Amino acid sequence: MQQSYYSKTTSILNILKATRVTSRRSHMERKVKVNNLDVNIVECGAGPKSVLLMPGVMGSIWTDFAPQIKQLPGLLPNHTIIACDPPGCGKSMPLDRKWTINAVQEDGQFAMDLMLTLERPKFSILGWSAGGNAAIVAASRYQNNIEKLVIWGTGAYVTPEEVKLFEGMRDVGKWPVPMREPMETVYGAERFHRMWNGFIDAVQLLYSERNGDMCKSEVDMVKAPTFILHGKKDFMKDPVHVPYLREHIKNTSVFFVFFFLLPDITNFRRANIIYIYATQTNSIDWLPTFF
Repeated sequence: MQQSYYSKTTSILNILKATRVTSRRSHMERKVKVNNLDVNIVECGAGPKSVLLMPGVMGSIWTDFAPQIKQLPGLLPNHTIIACDPPGCGKSMPLDRKWTINAVQEDGQFAMDLMLTLERPKFSILGWSAGGNAAIVAASRYQNNIEKLVIWGTGAYVTPEEVKLFEGMRDVGKWPVPMREPMETVYGAERFHRMWNGFIDAVQLLYSERNGDMCKSEVDMVKAPTFILHGKKDFMKDPVHVPYLREHIKNTSVFFVFFFLLPDITNFRRANIIYIYATQTNSIDWLPTFF
């Protein structure tokens, strides 16, 4: 049985492995109006079922999900893949994201509102980091709408060590160029610095006012089958989160946890494990079964 779990888990990692996108001809990128905001989305595939891709903190469609936009339509032919820039991020309006201690709740509601706008009320979510938190919130609030979850780099709360880590990263000018360059390309240096510091301020406030609780109550209400990925060398996320999520997401019909070793990395965007990790496993049979 353990070997079967390993095989299935490595299968999904193989399917989601990082392959640089050289052509974007198979997708459509456009703006849609959601709650009076212009939201940037990319759609690919043409299946009746839906998968929403939710990026990490200050992430965007092309920084976080380029490989999936290329690969998933062929691997999930029964699905339409939708990737989004959350409000205030990427190409979505408003220009600056205003971070609050309820940011993940706002993003979870946004995910539902977006998919209702697209007339796709039932859908699954792939969420990284804050996108995983948003997925948890959406799944807890809309149990009849959210079908499956795949989350990674996600925790229900912020630990003291994570708060200290974020505070130490406040001055983006001291980051290595490869670490800050992708974000400065999207936002510009000044805007990135301003938005990143706003995020850290919100994390500090969350820790002081709610003891770091981002979505603990919501985790207990998730019923969608959930697949959790965690990079063993993901220096941005404390490994204590995986057993916590595994314990509190109780009513899932499918639940796998897989630990694997990432290369030593300094680019925090590369903590997005499905963007950079490639496995030698050839089987790709499990992803359609999960979804």
